[in-house]
Amino acid sequence: MKILVVEDQNELRNILKKRLSENGYVVDDAGDGEVALDLIEYYKYDLVVLDIMIPKMNGLELLKRIRSDKNSTKVLLLTAKDSVQDRVIGLDLGADDYLVKPFAFEELQARIRSLLRRTETEIQRILTLADLTVNRTLKLVKRGDKEIKLTKKEYLLLEYLMLNKDIVMSRERLESVSSNYDYEGYSNVIDVYIRFLRKKIDENHDVKLIHTIRGFGYVMMVEE
Repeated sequence: MKILVVEDQNELRNILKKRLSENGYVVDDAGDGEVALDLIEYYKYDLVVLDIMIPKMNGLELLKRIRSDKNSTKVLLLTAKDSVQDRVIGLDLGADDYLVKPFAFEELQARIRSLLRRTETEIQRILTLADLTVNRTLKLVKRGDKEIKLTKKEYLLLEYLMLNKDIVMSRERLESVSSNYDYEGYSNVIDVYIRFLRKKIDENHDVKLIHTIRGFGYVMMVEE
């Protein structure tokens, strides 16, 4: 599951990102509405945790933009105690739930689980590219009929690439994602894990699925 946390308080944003990552979510973060909108337009999220009081484009304006673009991603608003009117407006604009600050992380978790259960049937559980399949429920990877054994780190990187297939992912972007899973923080870590994945997924196959785009990064795709 992929979550975007939009919060301008650095300490709270970092805590939420760390705690949610530790609970198995893929987490991106943004400190203002403009950055958040760019991420939402480029990536697919299962849920956006959105603080109303953010700079450049406030949470309500961002929510309005999301819904005007016919984006049905679940949105959980974070609001202040005295912002009843904002909560009403937010729900009218298409927010799915709200949580009043300050809140217990356990309550945030419960609300996230509830929102994600509502879209359980909509979640893409099987990712495919050519004859490669990734079963996100069973954490099972197969190339054709052959099961491929991956480490947890390899699987999580592959899943992220598959969720963004046909989109070039920069090393910096992949390093940011992989940091959620306690990857060792040395500079060529992504290159190392891509090499591991290539050996297991592409070796002995005529159709290569993991490609290097020089100067930009990596992409999962079938070359035409």
